[in-house]
Amino acid sequence: MKNWLRLQSYALAGAWRHIRAPRGGFLLNVVVIAIALMLPFAGLTLLENVRPVSEQLVVEPEISLFMTADTPRVQASALAASIKRAIKDAELDGKLEFIPREKALDALDARTGMAAAVTALGANPLPDAYVLKLSGLDNMAEAARTENLVARLQALPGVEHVQLDSAWVKRLAAVMQVLRLVLLLLAVTLGTVVVAVVFNTIRLQVLHQSEEIVLSKLVGASDAFVCRPFYYAGAFLGLTAGALALGLVTLGLHPLNQALADVVRVYGSQFQLTPLGASTWLALLATSAALGWLGALLSVRRSIGRLA
Repeated sequence: MKNWLRLQSYALAGAWRHIRAPRGGFLLNVVVIAIALMLPFAGLTLLENVRPVSEQLVVEPEISLFMTADTPRVQASALAASIKRAIKDAELDGKLEFIPREKALDALDARTGMAAAVTALGANPLPDAYVLKLSGLDNMAEAARTENLVARLQALPGVEHVQLDSAWVKRLAAVMQVLRLVLLLLAVTLGTVVVAVVFNTIRLQVLHQSEEIVLSKLVGASDAFVCRPFYYAGAFLGLTAGALALGLVTLGLHPLNQALADVVRVYGSQFQLTPLGASTWLALLATSAALGWLGALLSVRRSIGRLA
């Protein structure tokens, strides 16, 4: 254990020496990598802030189920069991409410004051109805199951019409899915850029110290002993750039919130962009360090192999 700790401390000291030697170049590489990381970090921050708002927008998509006018009240009331069974089979959650035609007429009168005109017809023309408020739909699979549920409800006996704003539900679900996909592709693309920058940086360091590496191997140093400092240097480069990128994104939220303040005030909202949580910060820093370590690993294996 002591020997392992001694080797790691020696590797860390070597990594620090590699970093300090081309100080200006190291800082420039940190800035380049930080700029590349800022885009996916900023995208993730915006997505995490927008996601709760989008969930509120689609929190209860409604399905309205209208009975035929001649359906007896007993039959209409008994249909609730079949509707709940269809909801369960569709693997969806929702709140079902039965609205008798008398209640619907009272609601129409409260909104439009047309109850007297309707009463003049001699009978209440409004049918009994059910309103199903589904829980939030945030992906296309759930939106598709919702449409299948509508088709099944339409086939129930005594049902005349089933109404769903499916275009709205699918549109919101599709937008969120596209945003996630774009963010993933952006992260993969810029992650590749980070690996490439670290790869080139470590390759130049290996070439700069090629004579020292060859001499170390001549006196018996193993490849792991020679490569370990460069691995740490790459990880430290990625970690430093990740911390800088997260810091810049967090600082950038303040002017954005000031710019959004007047807009959200018009809508009576208090929406603000908030920084990512501590656990997300740690995960992103670990990812940045891992990308730096990967770039160093690929570079050192290729460069050391050419020196052997």
